[in-house]
Amino acid sequence: MTMQRYLGVDLGATNTKMVILAIPDEGEPFVESSGSIPTRGDEGHEAVLARMISAFNEKNRVEGPLRALGMGTPGLFDEEGVVEIFTNLPGQWRGVPLQAVLDEGLDMPATLINDARAFTLAEGRLGAGKGAGIVVCMTLGTGVGGGIMMDGSLFYGATGFAGEIAHQTVLPDGPSCRCGNNGCAEGVARSDRLIAMAGKASVEEVFDGLASGDPRCAEAVATAGKYLGIAIANAITLLGPHRVVIGGGIAAAGEAILGPIRASVLEHVTLVPHQEIDITQASLGTEAGAIGAALAAADVVAITEAKDG
Repeated sequence: MTMQRYLGVDLGATNTKMVILAIPDEGEPFVESSGSIPTRGDEGHEAVLARMISAFNEKNRVEGPLRALGMGTPGLFDEEGVVEIFTNLPGQWRGVPLQAVLDEGLDMPATLINDARAFTLAEGRLGAGKGAGIVVCMTLGTGVGGGIMMDGSLFYGATGFAGEIAHQTVLPDGPSCRCGNNGCAEGVARSDRLIAMAGKASVEEVFDGLASGDPRCAEAVATAGKYLGIAIANAITLLGPHRVVIGGGIAAAGEAILGPIRASVLEHVTLVPHQEIDITQASLGTEAGAIGAALAAADVVAITEAKDG
């Protein structure tokens, strides 16, 4: 049995996760190794990218040969791989020709993908969404991301931005969002909003307070769950997914947050029988984004080889 091996990278605000994903000719892909390095975004994008490129090339030298690299990024970039917005990552990233920098510095091909789309690709093909025809995914953490998968492939729509579930307006005239809108699901329910509503110092403290009966924590979680549920209810009504998968750091609280989300969804979905609504927790853990980035790179390689062949 032969296989190809890919380096998947999830560029995070604090740490950058890496996995080597082995894809055999027969059978399912599997994670061969994993690790992380500090991002240190406060040092500026040039220092971050120089350190990353050095680490990725070292991976290829020591653990290779690697067929290609996929990088999940915390924001949006244009068709040329020039950064338009990187949410939650320190430094001046707007306008950075990320694809070109990787192409010049790496000793293997590189593919860029939004981190929430990478999460969707991994969970949809290999994780909690496996086997479902239409999957809607949402990640809850420092930001709130989303993605749509149909029949095993990501759905981007005509504009390339389909799947930004977190940037639906769920509270008109609500708090500002980093995307420039007001009242987005992300602007209402991302981690710093949840922490502020609860009057705590961390997400962990919020859910500890919830467990101990703190009424302010309970109200904060209920509020976040309400508006996230509205966003998911809209996606269910519009797309009719077979399954909704929720992951990310906040989702690690399990039913403490999934319960309020489900309750809100059931309140706001009237056209779909409630027994047909399948909302589940992600299953691949913190490596999902890196796994999905590796899958994206493998897809690009397969498409390129098919064209050249």
